[in-house]
Amino acid sequence: MPRRYAFGMAEEATHPDSVKATLSEFLSTFIFVFAGEGSILALDKMYRDTALGASRLVVIALAHALSLFAAVASSMNVSGGHINPAVTFGALVGGRVSLLRAVYYWIAQLLGAVVASLLLRLATHGMRPYGFSVASGVGEINALVLEIVMTFGLVYTVYATAIDPRRGSLGTVAPLAIAFIVGANVLVGGPFDGASMNPARAFGPALVGWRWRNHWIYWVGPFVGAALAGLIYEYGVIAPDQPPHHTHHQPLAPEDY
Repeated sequence: MPRRYAFGMAEEATHPDSVKATLSEFLSTFIFVFAGEGSILALDKMYRDTALGASRLVVIALAHALSLFAAVASSMNVSGGHINPAVTFGALVGGRVSLLRAVYYWIAQLLGAVVASLLLRLATHGMRPYGFSVASGVGEINALVLEIVMTFGLVYTVYATAIDPRRGSLGTVAPLAIAFIVGANVLVGGPFDGASMNPARAFGPALVGWRWRNHWIYWVGPFVGAALAGLIYEYGVIAPDQPPHHTHHQPLAPEDY
């Protein structure tokens, strides 16, 4: 029985599978952030009014759900379809990905978000990305709890539909389930803190738009929520006799997530 946690072997760093998986995470995160942040800029361009209420919220939730579905579906067989540093962290604390692979993914995800935000600013003739911020009247602790709970739901769904070795045919609907929980959480958390659940999704627009207010919440909250979901599902739901699929003498394959 292999050890649960792994740093990652030297050959994994340059193995073609690692390079392909990292590139896939970069491109899929780019797709997701471009459409998600782009929907917010498009609404601002069309209406010049940030107080459109429920209709605006539904449009933003739908844009995030649709783009995430496409991003996860297009990368699941290559990288596992993380598209989110918090999802990667949840897989890491559960022993489902090596530390080396996780670092590769984090870099790719952050770069994908930054490039998407840069191209959005270029394509929209200089419109400044919004990113995320805590709404007026909402405390930082309130927003932090929201991000923890929403990301917990997201990563728990990822584990149940994409990682659990007993998922069977359920894996085919994983992209849809993941997209649905993100869209639903945007409807819940959007009016309060924007509902990020994804440090890369928050970081790219924050860097390009240079909006850093309350930014720490969008790292701490998702990572705490992801860690809780990974630990609870790995040790509380998956049977103890189901070890992580990966071994340490070969690179991780897509089915190892």
